[in-house]
This record gives sequence, structure tokens and C-alpha cells, in this order.
Amino acid sequence: MSSPFLLSLVLLFAFSTLLLQGALGEIVCEDLPREVCAFSIASSGKRCLLENFENNDNGKTEYQCTTSQVVVDVHNIGLSSSSSSSEYIETDECVKACGLDRNSLGISSDTLLEAQSISNICSPACYNKCPNIRDLYFNLAAAEGVSLPELCEKQRSNPHRVMIELLSSGAAPGPIASENLVGSPAPTSI
Repeated sequence: MSSPFLLSLVLLFAFSTLLLQGALGEIVCEDLPREVCAFSIASSGKRCLLENFENNDNGKTEYQCTTSQVVVDVHNIGLSSSSSSSEYIETDECVKACGLDRNSLGISSDTLLEAQSISNICSPACYNKCPNIRDLYFNLAAAEGVSLPELCEKQRSNPHRVMIELLSSGAAPGPIASENLVGSPAPTSI
């Protein structure tokens, strides 16, 4: 098979899966294809995350979408609290505007340590138009002792100073515990 045909087949499968789940009114992270897993929210209100594992049969690294313990406050991102409408699959436009990658593994604050990533997340196209991603990074920043709205304001006025302040704040260069991300105050718009 040719590569464009295979890609079309994978995308058709992903779209069909989403339509079926939408018809049934439920999104289960473990049922999502890899291409839409990261930055999605299950019907349970928990964030989906992509994880990798070694296949014992062939020794190859494989990927699976799993349900995290990170609960999303659906009011912060403009979703209804009813279980049938709390699910959310992030748009490709937001993933691109925020400079993110659908192949991101887990949930980590590492992105906050990269100047270009902060610039993308704080950009109006991301911060103002992608409330799901803004909420995720608002919580990640808060768990590191940093205010995302303040970080974005400083980033616009002096991007080099932001990195110095962030690094001196004690922001951890690794993943944070998901229980630190449950619920947050609504971020202010910029």
C-alpha cells in the first residue's frame, strides 16, 4: 500500500470511531486512536493521555490511549457539566496554534521550560481560542508554583526574563502528579 492510502485509511478509521462514539454519546480514552488521544477529555471528565509500552510478543514500542486521574473542570473550558457533553476531542487547529504534538506522551510540565512553547501557549490563537489547552497548562503551571496568566503577560513584555524567572521558581523538569491538577480557578483572559 502506498503511504497516502494508508494515511487515508487510518484517518477514516479514526473518524469512524469518533462518529460511532458520538452516536453512542460516550468517549472512552482507551477506545480513542493514537491520532486524537492527547489533549482529549473522556465522558468521565478525565483527561486522556498517550502512553507507550513494549510489546512482549515482538519487543516493539507501541502506544495506547489511557484515562488519567486528572479531572477537568468542564466549566473552565466552556463545556456543559452533563456527562453526555463533557467529552471533548481537541481540534487539530488548537494543537497546531499551541505548538503541541499529538504524539505527546503523558502529561508533563516540561513544555513550560521551553521559550518557544511558552510563546505558542501564550499566543492569542492558543490562549484565547483553545480553552481546553489553556486549562491544562494553567493547572500544570499552578502545580509548579507559577501563574499562567502572569507568565503570559511577562512573556509578551520580556520573553528572556520569563525563562530566568521560571527556572528560578523551582519548576520541576519532569512530570507532576495528576492529583495536583484536579480543579482550578478559571484563568483570566488575556
